[in-house]
Amino acid sequence: MNKTLIFLAFVSATVHAQMQYPTTRKVDHVDEYHAVKVADPYRWLEDDRSAETAAWVAEQNKISFGYLEKIPYRGLIKQQLEKVYNYPKYSAPRRKGEYFYFYKNDGLQNQSVLYRQKGANGTPEIVLDPNKLSADGTTRLTVFNLSKNGNYAVCGFSKGGSDWQKYQIMDMKTLKMLDERLEWVKVSGASWQGDGFYYSRYPKPEGSALAAKNENHQVFFHKVGTPQSADELVYEDPANPQRFHIAYVSEDERFSFLTISDRGKGKDGNALFFREKGQKDFRPIIADITDHQFSIVDNVGNKFLLRTNKNAKNDRVVLYDPANPDEKNWKAILPEKPEPLQGASTAGGKLFVTYLKDVTTRAYVYDLNGKLENEVPLPGLGSAGGFGGEREDKSVFYTFSSFNYPPTIFSYDIASRKSTIFRNPEVAFKPTDYETKQVFYTSKDGTKVPMFLVYKKGLKLDGANPTILYGYGGFNISLTASFSPLLIPFLDNGGVYAQANLRGGAEYGDKWHEAGMRLQKQNVFDDFIAAGEYLIAQKYTSKERLALRGGSNGGLLVGTVINQRPDLCKVAFPQVGVMDMLRFHKFTIGWNWIADYGSSDNAEDFKNLYAYSPLHNIKEDVNYPATMVTTADHDDRVVPAHSFKYIATLQEKAAKSTKNPLLIRVDVNSGHGASNTAKSLEQTADIYAFMFYNMGLTWK
Repeated sequence: MNKTLIFLAFVSATVHAQMQYPTTRKVDHVDEYHAVKVADPYRWLEDDRSAETAAWVAEQNKISFGYLEKIPYRGLIKQQLEKVYNYPKYSAPRRKGEYFYFYKNDGLQNQSVLYRQKGANGTPEIVLDPNKLSADGTTRLTVFNLSKNGNYAVCGFSKGGSDWQKYQIMDMKTLKMLDERLEWVKVSGASWQGDGFYYSRYPKPEGSALAAKNENHQVFFHKVGTPQSADELVYEDPANPQRFHIAYVSEDERFSFLTISDRGKGKDGNALFFREKGQKDFRPIIADITDHQFSIVDNVGNKFLLRTNKNAKNDRVVLYDPANPDEKNWKAILPEKPEPLQGASTAGGKLFVTYLKDVTTRAYVYDLNGKLENEVPLPGLGSAGGFGGEREDKSVFYTFSSFNYPPTIFSYDIASRKSTIFRNPEVAFKPTDYETKQVFYTSKDGTKVPMFLVYKKGLKLDGANPTILYGYGGFNISLTASFSPLLIPFLDNGGVYAQANLRGGAEYGDKWHEAGMRLQKQNVFDDFIAAGEYLIAQKYTSKERLALRGGSNGGLLVGTVINQRPDLCKVAFPQVGVMDMLRFHKFTIGWNWIADYGSSDNAEDFKNLYAYSPLHNIKEDVNYPATMVTTADHDDRVVPAHSFKYIATLQEKAAKSTKNPLLIRVDVNSGHGASNTAKSLEQTADIYAFMFYNMGLTWK
């Protein structure tokens, strides 16, 4: 061992030996679930507004940041991340009238700036710079939606990472905001029809705006130039307070659609209604909520292109005729394929469709009757998105990326069927220095699971490589191949990034999702464990060099796996995780997750949830991996109480038996994701530093 490693090992051992966690007050609180009594001694940490909780967070952060500050190369990592991230980043443009609108980040700006230019090659002008909206750059532009004539735009803003939004209206001639402001907007779009737009909001919450349960989702119509108090209530359903209600409008503004979902009652589908402009009442397309999903792709005259997974686990597109609504009259436009349908949109009179084949995108163009015209060749195996536009558009834009292929914007000419590069990324490193491969490993029950591996070319399979295994596995969400410049310094330091496509996601359609939800959730954990075992068996890494990482549902994943297999890895990062599986539905929109998890209110679900809940399955007399929990004070999606109670329990039960640090890092003015660039870079630097330090490695 060289002198540097000896020094680091000495410092690490000294810090661990001296570490004293805060003493967290316990209360005598017990809940009874189906005749089972469950203690909840840290219930008081659920009060995010109390002075005692604030003091506890301050003490935990003092210890955690004190620990991180002692890592000698922490500053170097941050410098490298800033350097590699500091290049212009663009979104694909979107045309409205004579203008093309797009976002650009010069490199290290906290928020991307919205621009527009006349024509594809015009001179850009700033439409809105969110960096000027708050001193710390944590106010985000969440919505920008132009009216059909382009005269006005709805602008949505979020502060400090919260999911709550405030809507304002911009006059696109003067680029000035009008006086009216719309408050308490959440789970909403902004869809224009004439001189106003539909949006969804909740009544003003009682108690903590960041923790109180959100109920009675309402749809309103706002007319430009009027106060919010004058908005027309379009739809609400107080008898079913945990339903989502969202309205949107067809491109020609002839029809408005209302989608209603009830995931709080465990239903994974939605009802769908429509009305023609000038009509008051909505008519049903799908009257009842089941486990089937329905959405409008576009209208073709009086008929609707309808995407659904009913009788099609991989989704299909049909033509629905309101005059002949019976399902037997639905006309197949895109029948179900062996690959899951990833996206379907219209532009220039064509239907653009993407499918997911082994977690990589394939893109096609059809006419509106479902006749295949051509495939859109992509640069390689990766992810492509975009392809949207308006009916008179002659071209569309799409973005392609992969782990070693930075996001590149292409323009596709509809008439010639040709793609050309519209904008190349200006990265300062060579993507060709890195290799991406896809492997398939076997899970506990014999299921083949795909996984992406990314590393620098020339990697030795000697079991000594520091490796991050990342997973999610839930909510019908696919983890596709996408580029992150923040991986580059890690890969340059000999790292391996592994992204496992666990069951519970959408990688192989509804069957894949269903195999990892509710009573089948253990499959997700087994898939993740098997991924780690594969990486070790194939000598990409070892138990002493493996780190597990996941956020939100992925934080639940990591927390559960280190309970079930604390010996699998050296380091763990459960980020903004759902850690209390018995009470998740008590906060904000947590009830929305019942469709995937089940609920402790149900006896069968309770038994299943209690068996794997990260909070309730922490073991004593076990050596846990070095663990750094991350959360943020403005996370009102997965409230930080999950992480607070979890780390308090982990420190109480496992501190004596664990040789490794058990820390929590609580960010401020941030939410479920980093609220600005600076916070993202700081958190990533701390994750890499914590990982390498606890593996006894240096960073160069």
